[in-house]
Amino acid sequence: MGRASGAGPVPLCVLSANLDHLNHFGVGGRWEGSLDVAPLEWLTLLDGAPLVSRAGELTGRHWPRLAGSDLIDQILATAADLGLSVGFLGGSAEAQRRAGARLKAQEPFLKVAGWWAPGREVLADRRGSLQLCSEIRAAGANILLICLGKPRQELWIAEYGHLTGANVLLAFGAVVDFLAGNVQRAPAQVSSMGLEWAWRLAIEPRRLAKRYLLEGPESYVRLRRHSTALVPAVPAASHTSADAITRSFRPRGFTPVSEHADVAALVVTYNNGSDVCGMLESLLQETTEQSIKVVVADNSPNPETLVCLQHYPEVTAFATGGNLGYAGGINAARARAGTADAYLVLNPDLRLHSGSVRAMRASMGRTGAGVVVPLLRDEDGTLYPSLRREPSILRALGDAALGSKLPGRPGWLSEMDFDAESYAHPHRVEWATGAALLIRADVADEVGEWDETYFLYSEETDYLHRVRELGAAIWFEPVAAMTHGRGGSGSSPALDALVSANRIRYARKFHTLGYARVFRAAVVLSALLRAPLPAHRGILGLVARETRWAELPHSVTYKPSRGVTEDPPAAAVIIPAHNEASVLGRTLAALKLPLATGQVEVIVACNGCTDATSGIAAAVPGVRVIDVPVASKVAALNAADEAAVRWPRVYVDADIEVPPEALYATLKALSADNGVLCARPAFVYNTSGASWAVRAYYRARSRLPQSSASMWGAGIYGLNQEGHERLGEFPALTADDCYIDRLFSDSEKVVVECTPVTVRTPRSARVLLSTLCRVYRGNSELRGMDGAHTGRTLRELVGSVKGPATALDALVYAAFAVGGRLALRHTRATWERDESSRI
Repeated sequence: MGRASGAGPVPLCVLSANLDHLNHFGVGGRWEGSLDVAPLEWLTLLDGAPLVSRAGELTGRHWPRLAGSDLIDQILATAADLGLSVGFLGGSAEAQRRAGARLKAQEPFLKVAGWWAPGREVLADRRGSLQLCSEIRAAGANILLICLGKPRQELWIAEYGHLTGANVLLAFGAVVDFLAGNVQRAPAQVSSMGLEWAWRLAIEPRRLAKRYLLEGPESYVRLRRHSTALVPAVPAASHTSADAITRSFRPRGFTPVSEHADVAALVVTYNNGSDVCGMLESLLQETTEQSIKVVVADNSPNPETLVCLQHYPEVTAFATGGNLGYAGGINAARARAGTADAYLVLNPDLRLHSGSVRAMRASMGRTGAGVVVPLLRDEDGTLYPSLRREPSILRALGDAALGSKLPGRPGWLSEMDFDAESYAHPHRVEWATGAALLIRADVADEVGEWDETYFLYSEETDYLHRVRELGAAIWFEPVAAMTHGRGGSGSSPALDALVSANRIRYARKFHTLGYARVFRAAVVLSALLRAPLPAHRGILGLVARETRWAELPHSVTYKPSRGVTEDPPAAAVIIPAHNEASVLGRTLAALKLPLATGQVEVIVACNGCTDATSGIAAAVPGVRVIDVPVASKVAALNAADEAAVRWPRVYVDADIEVPPEALYATLKALSADNGVLCARPAFVYNTSGASWAVRAYYRARSRLPQSSASMWGAGIYGLNQEGHERLGEFPALTADDCYIDRLFSDSEKVVVECTPVTVRTPRSARVLLSTLCRVYRGNSELRGMDGAHTGRTLRELVGSVKGPATALDALVYAAFAVGGRLALRHTRATWERDESSRI
């Protein structure tokens, strides 16, 4: 009892180890290593026949089997004799009342410091636990009996035990219930035979069946495999001492990249102008406690994000020259970051909670971890399950069969950790999503660059696997919290297929060929089971046929940007919009840079809208919104023309994102004195997620000369004032772009070579046929055009055939063309809009 009187540099904590303890804290357990880093000294009692037997085998000596319930009577009696106070934490209020009554009768001289029966919500909340510690400290307990159940009691002691003021903390599970008489110990004969577990299982089968029947055998196998007579030394706690990370206040501001810093933040952006500044503001608050420098690698095709970052001159921001992917962007940022104690990889859509960076650094210093990851929450405050387990065949099969259902299933059946308990305590993890990672500098140097093969997804799985191969730990720190907006976490069949493809690539990199083949089968099975779901259509073919992996998103290099370093000519951009709430936001986001110059007016003509289109447009500063009561594109175009005051004018469909360079180049062509009256930028088709037939159709279409030389098909064209005078008003026609194309001779219209506009195509053959009905109906309204257009298309289609592959594409194109015309004869005149590309 000397320790209880205060003889010791740190509190002494006593726990009972059995198979359940090994399941939680042993090798491969969820909380492995969690108790080793606490500022406490642990004494372990062997409570469990398998452990006692194994200890005897390894040491050749007899070990007593001890549980908290075996010792509690003697401990309380000795405390009463020595005048030591005892506090009780855990158990129900009723159990505490009954236990208190029995203790008063059995140990009338025992000094009870207090009884605390907090709910789980208090124990899981840091503020609640700190308040509880203050109450216990004020009560002056020399010995604190903690009966919260395993592993909660040990985890709570590891985090908060040193704050209670108690000199000895006893993690004794159900002892309060034993003292209250609610739970009876097994008969001595049953215990001597090592069958106490069967006794308890018979009494509480519902609560204990999982522990003894499912987790127990696995823990026993681990005991036999990993136990040794030699006690391994606890690794050094830190490379950067936790004591060295003191709360020192500095002037607010980022450190220049040329100077050494405590932390170098590496940020990769892709059209994140609306996100990254908010993230930097939250990161800026952290600079009063440590020196932080920031490097932003921008993968965007336009300079909008870099323009936003001009408000932060201390931040080093640069264009990578292409979309290098997440790994490529991190590598580029690290190359410019210079030296630091640690590197903090951050998504641009994060918002850091106060003290989060310091908490991650303190965790790194305390545990010696190579990487520390924070707690992530969604914008509504709910927990984002960011922790992951190493991919395996069984986990891939479990996720294939169950997905997010049955989140409480065993860890060997799920790669994602859904258990809320995992997010309540700091502990070692196998890997976590790469939204936020603090990486120790020496670990970053030794691991090397991120693997750019993955482009997106699985790059952090790969990187953290290599961290673990070095013997460095990855540690989760819930005190460090961040809000994850997930602004860049879009979804499409192509992106979803890339997730699966990269999982297969990962398995091939780190496993044998046979293992990787089975793992691939599990991934394909997952895609097959979800193929009937609308959101998953097209994914199976992309995943199963590796010849199509080249179609998945990959790194690209941009052409050198021209014409974006100066303001554009004065102009107007007109966007007709009918119920375009799902796409208008991204279209207007691409126009923020031209809007910011003050040279370009943007008018959104909402015609017959019944959704949030008008509100989305009005929320963008500088955009003018006019409401047209009828659902008519022509009426919207004419109404916007009346409202506009600037020339030239560019007419843009609401689902088309126009890069600033494309807009500027088009305006310059219309403003030059060269006889050009009508112009549009170049465009490319984005067939991501489309079926094979749709992709074949658009491959053939892109080979037609008229497709690259006409004004139609891009969803954008522009007129200068002279060209508009020839037009007058837009006539009541469906195919306004075809009509415009016919108004001007070849010398009066031009397709501008520049960064292209991307046109998203339909994803299914059914939707494509429906779209073609609308196109052919519009063409038929232009008297005499359809026949001439068909003949020219046929000649160009034949001329595009250069081999078997192009011949097949041409046949598919012809089949769709015939099918579209036949469908037109049997359908009523409606506006067949492609909703599949508006996701």
